[in-house]
Amino acid sequence: MVVDYVGIASALKDAMNDYTSRDKKNYGDTDVAKAAYPKFIEKLSICQDFFHGYNYSKFMTGTDLERSKVISGGVNFIVDIHKQEDKTEFLKEALLLRQALSLCSSMVEESLRVEAAFFESVRVLVMRLMNQGNGKKISLPEMNARINELLKASIKSEGVINLFSDVSQNFSLFDTKFLEEISKMKEKNLAVELLKKLIAEQVQIYRRTNVVKSEKFSVIIQETMNRYLNGMLTNEQVIEELLNLAKQIAAAQKEGDKLGLTADELAFYDALTKPQAIKDFYENEELIAITKELADTLRKNRTIDWQKRDSARARMRMMIKKLLKKHKYPPEGMDDAVQTVMTQCELWTDNNDLEKDESHVVSYSNHSVSYENMTDENILAAESQTEYGKNNS
Repeated sequence: MVVDYVGIASALKDAMNDYTSRDKKNYGDTDVAKAAYPKFIEKLSICQDFFHGYNYSKFMTGTDLERSKVISGGVNFIVDIHKQEDKTEFLKEALLLRQALSLCSSMVEESLRVEAAFFESVRVLVMRLMNQGNGKKISLPEMNARINELLKASIKSEGVINLFSDVSQNFSLFDTKFLEEISKMKEKNLAVELLKKLIAEQVQIYRRTNVVKSEKFSVIIQETMNRYLNGMLTNEQVIEELLNLAKQIAAAQKEGDKLGLTADELAFYDALTKPQAIKDFYENEELIAITKELADTLRKNRTIDWQKRDSARARMRMMIKKLLKKHKYPPEGMDDAVQTVMTQCELWTDNNDLEKDESHVVSYSNHSVSYENMTDENILAAESQTEYGKNNS
C-alpha cells in the first residue's frame, strides 16, 4: 500500500496548531513540509551524484519512447558489475528521496519533481529485478504498468512508457524469439540482470518440484555468476552462457514428452537416474516402469498432513524402499541413490499437500496478471508501508 505521507503531514500540522507561541519558539517550526524540503534537496543531490556520467535529460524533455529508453538505460547504468556498492546505496537514498518528496511535494518545483520521478522509476525497476521481499514472477506488462502508474501519480504523465523497447515478447525463457531479442539488447548489464532473474525464477520452481534439476541448474548459474563477478567473463560472454543455460532449461521442460512422462513423473525419473551409471544396469523401459509405479503408489497412498506425523512419514519411506527393492534398485554400491529418490518423494508429497489448499497454488504455466481491475494504489505499491528513514527491502 502507498503510504499517505501528505495525509500524515496534514494531521501533524493540525495537532501542532494547538501549540502556543511559546511552544513553537521552544520547539521550532512545526511545518513538516518546510522541515522535509531540505532533506529532499539533500537526497536529490546524492542521487544525482550516483548518476554522474549518465545523461538522463531526455526523461524531462523527450518523447515517451525517449523517456522509456532513459529509464532502462538508467537501470543498465546503475546495475553495472563495478557499481555494486553504488547500487546498494542508491536504492537506500532514492527511497529516502521518495519519502521526503511525499512530505513536501507542494513546495517542490516541477522540474525537480520530474527528476525525482526518474530516480524513483529506476529504483522501482532495480528492486523488481532483485525481487526482494516477495516471490512474484517478473513480467513485461507488469513492469510497464507499474512505471506508467508511478509516473501518472508522481508527475501527472499521461503518456505510455514501454520499457525494453527492443523486446516485443513477454519475458519467457521458453520463447526463442525473446531470447534472441535479449541477446541483441544494447543495455548489456540490464540483459544480464534480466536473464539471471528469469533463470532464478525457474530454478525456484524446480526447488519445489524437481530436486535433481534444482541442484543442477542452481550450481550452473552460481558458477557462471561467480566467474562474472570475479571478472572472468565479459558482459557478452556471461549473456551467452546464461542464454545457453536458458536453452538447457527449455529443453529440460520437453524431456518428459519424449519419455511419455508427466512433469511429476519426470522428477521421479530424474531422481532414479541421477547417478548416470544407473542406466548401465537397467533398460530405460524398466526405469520408466519404476517411475510410473512409484508415482502411482505415492498418489494412492498419500496421507493427509503426513509431514506432521512421524508414523506416516516412516510408512511412506518403508513403502518406497519396498517398491525399489522389488525392482532390485539400486545396484550394488550405489546405496546413496535411494536417498535422492526419497528426497524427491518427500518433496512431491509436501508440494501436493500444500496444493490441497487452493489459496497456496500458483500455476506457473498458466499464471497471468490482470491489470484492468487493479487500482493505482495496487500497481504503484513497490513496497509495503515505510516510515521515513527506514530502509525498505
